[in-house]
Amino acid sequence: MTRNTAEDSVLIDIDGPVAIVTLNRPKSLNALSTGMLERLEACFVELQGRSTVQVAILTGAGRAFCAGADLDELAASPDVLQAPDEAIGTGHKRFGMGVFDRPVIGAINGVAVTGGLELALCCDIRIASTNARFADTHSRVGVIPGGRLTALLPRLIGIGRAKEMCLSARMIDAATADRWGLVNRVVEPDELMPACLNLARKIAAVEPSYLRTYNRLIDENFDGTYREAVDNEHIRSRDANQVFSHEELDVSSVIESRRR
Repeated sequence: MTRNTAEDSVLIDIDGPVAIVTLNRPKSLNALSTGMLERLEACFVELQGRSTVQVAILTGAGRAFCAGADLDELAASPDVLQAPDEAIGTGHKRFGMGVFDRPVIGAINGVAVTGGLELALCCDIRIASTNARFADTHSRVGVIPGGRLTALLPRLIGIGRAKEMCLSARMIDAATADRWGLVNRVVEPDELMPACLNLARKIAAVEPSYLRTYNRLIDENFDGTYREAVDNEHIRSRDANQVFSHEELDVSSVIESRRR
C-alpha cells in the first residue's frame, strides 16, 4: 500500500490487483488545480510501474467526484486545463490516465462538472451513485474544452444530446445519465464502492498480458472507422493468438463455465 499524507491532493490505496485513486480536495469539491493534475498523473505513472496492479478505480473524497477546474487558477491562467501540444494526433487520454494501460473504473460519487465530466469520460467504465450529477459548463465561461469532451461525449450519448448538454450547460441526474448511456449503471451511494470493487476484481482475474492487449485493442478500434477496426482486429487476433497459449487463457475453465 502506498503511503499517503493528509496534504496529498490525490490518494492511492492498493488492495492486491486493484488500486483506488481518490481525488482529495473535498472542501473545494475536488476542483482540479495544477498541483492536483500533476499529482494525478504521477499516481498513474506509479501504478503503471506496478505490475501487480491490474485495474484502477477513480473516485472523489466527500460529496463530489470533481467540480471541474479550480476557478481561481483558471482566472489567472485560462490555458491551465488545455491539452499539451504533444497530445495532438495521439488520441491522448487526459489527466495522466494515458500512461496506464489497464482499465480505469470511474466511481462517480457526486457531481462531475466540466473538467470533472471530462475526467469521468476518460475512465474506461463509469458506475454512478444516485447522488451523481453531470454537466458541461464550458459555454458559460467561454472556454473550449481540451480534455476529449467533444470527442467522447457525442460517441457515448449521441450528437444531439451532447449538444444539448454542452451548449445549454444543462445538468443531468444519474438516472438520465444511465438512460443516455453516459454511465454503465447507477447504484445506491453505499453500494458504489462495493460494486466497483466487485467489477474490478472480476476484471483483475483475467490473465494480465491478455487484459492489456484486449483493453488496448478496444481503445484503438474506438478511434477508427468500422473498416479500420475490423482490419485491426484481424491483425491483432492473428498476432496475439500466436502468443497466448491455451494454458495462459485457461480454456478448460471457460468451457466448464459454459456448461453451467
